Amino acid sequence: MIKIEQLSKSFGSQEVLRGVSLQVNSGEFVALIGMSGSGKSMLLRHLVRLMKPDSGRVLIDGRDVAKMPRPELEALRSRVGYVFQSGALFDSITVFDNVAFPLREKTRMGESAIRRKVMEELDLVGLKDAPEKYPSQLSGGMLKRVALARTLVRAPEIILFDEPTTGLDPIVVNSILSLFDSAHKRLNLTGILVSHEIPEIFGIVQKIAMLHEGKIEAVETPETIFCSKNPVIDQFVHGKAEGPVHYR
Repeated sequence: MIKIEQLSKSFGSQEVLRGVSLQVNSGEFVALIGMSGSGKSMLLRHLVRLMKPDSGRVLIDGRDVAKMPRPELEALRSRVGYVFQSGALFDSITVFDNVAFPLREKTRMGESAIRRKVMEELDLVGLKDAPEKYPSQLSGGMLKRVALARTLVRAPEIILFDEPTTGLDPIVVNSILSLFDSAHKRLNLTGILVSHEIPEIFGIVQKIAMLHEGKIEAVETPETIFCSKNPVIDQFVHGKAEGPVHYR
């Protein structure tokens, strides 16, 4: 469903992506890992043309995203859900209205149908008692749940998670990842998850892709990545410091 071919992107003299190639098959959930600043979030933005590559291309169902006319691009974006690190909720409206927003803006559903759909999604993420609350009244984990419900309310085919568990405690991280796993299985989603939650993410994805120095270092199963003898992968996955560590 998603095919990235030799994608490159630079900013002035700084080359961030240097010929990235990656394939995600229909129904697969793939984790994208790598050092901070390696270009993981930038790569996601290319998938929905929030950025255009300097060279290479992104194909969705065989179609080049960068060359899509506006109507086709909008149709693609309607098929893609994007969960941002911040959640990107509207602070001035309730949880219900946040989740209902894409339905009101992008569909012709009536209010009664919207209410049924929104409450169904809030129930699935464990927030059926929070529709009238505002984002400022919610914990970090609850905000992530609202963001997920808003993304899933339009039943996307593809979902992109951009470090969605940053700043949460380990127990909440595991509960949010469990929700992602349930959504993937329930909807047969094709997904890419950018995350530093290692090894927690290993249990919910089929493949791990590591981005290193602007290229994909490896694409393997979680088990293979975890046991890799590649020093770059081993150091990152197991949190090993470079060189000796001196305490004083």
